[in-house]
Amino acid sequence: MESQLNTTPLALQQLISVYLLSFAVMSLLHGPLSDALGRKPVILAGGTLFVLASVWCALSPSMEWLLAGRALQGMTAGAGMIISRAMVRDIFANDAAQRVMSHIAMIFGLAPALAPIVGGWLLGWGDWRLIFWFLTGFGALLVALVGFVMPETHPVSKRTPLRVKPLVASLWAVWAERSGRRLALAGMFNFAGMFCYIAAAPLFVVDLLGKGEQDFWLLFVPLISGMIVGSWVSGRLAGRMNGRRMATLGYWISLGAAVVNVILSLFPVTQGLPWSVAILPFYSFGVALAFPILTLAMLDLFPTNRGSAASVQSFVSLVANALVAGVVAPLVATSLTGLAVTSLVITMVAWVLWQRHLYVTHREPAMPAEPPALEPTDEM
Repeated sequence: MESQLNTTPLALQQLISVYLLSFAVMSLLHGPLSDALGRKPVILAGGTLFVLASVWCALSPSMEWLLAGRALQGMTAGAGMIISRAMVRDIFANDAAQRVMSHIAMIFGLAPALAPIVGGWLLGWGDWRLIFWFLTGFGALLVALVGFVMPETHPVSKRTPLRVKPLVASLWAVWAERSGRRLALAGMFNFAGMFCYIAAAPLFVVDLLGKGEQDFWLLFVPLISGMIVGSWVSGRLAGRMNGRRMATLGYWISLGAAVVNVILSLFPVTQGLPWSVAILPFYSFGVALAFPILTLAMLDLFPTNRGSAASVQSFVSLVANALVAGVVAPLVATSLTGLAVTSLVITMVAWVLWQRHLYVTHREPAMPAEPPALEPTDEM
């Protein structure tokens, strides 16, 4: 890319920064727009624009054009990710909602872990433009599935007026609520500890482990395995274990795994493979176990503004991920111990926030009463 676009490595880093920044800012609007216009139209519009933005990137003749295309990609890519959370609570309650959310949690964890692997394969067949053509086809497939298969889950009778002042007010109401702010931050730190390893993958695999660019699976297979198993267990335990207790168990597992990971990083004999990745599946298992509970708890605080709640929760996590990728990971991934200690500290902050939430809301029921079933509508 540096050669074809006549640019510098520093400028190329902005391709990630621009994408993450526009993704984070626009994430504040996807949810409220879906509260006002319906879930399906917003996802379809976002998906269609993402396809066009991917074509734009694939055909970009210069760095300036590519940056603009990446900004448009970021603005539209989050529609499905954010709105899908609100959709779960639109049509599922209690145990069923937890089971479905656990599946979504698995996909959320798989995506950033699989992306470098798929990208490496594509670069083995062509240049960087092939990645954007792949995203074009993938986006078009998703738009088709949404258009022909997915029902509308937010009927007209429950929609809110599309006006700027109420839209901003709904977002502020979510953040101003202490419990909502606390849950958003607890979820943010819960994932950020694992995201440190995802963001530091090039440094971890190539510099610290001495492997090549085709060896990212050494890191991502353990992380993915833990996410898959954790999400599956979360779904299986729905209805058998109290949600708060399950999330607490997830935090304890992640915290314990992070402590062991630090210990292993301190001794030269355990600083190589397989010990440097042996504990990561347990860490990601705990993250996946807690994620559905945190998400549902956030949505249940705002039953009439679920889209706004999902947007705020996503925005906080996206901003944190951008900071981890751009600032934290490059600073701490100079050693296995630095990376392990940072992950432990982040996990401890998440655990403290969750314990505080349990303390403040200990007299509230673990899960709200089941909402009334949706009336059949033309959209459904």
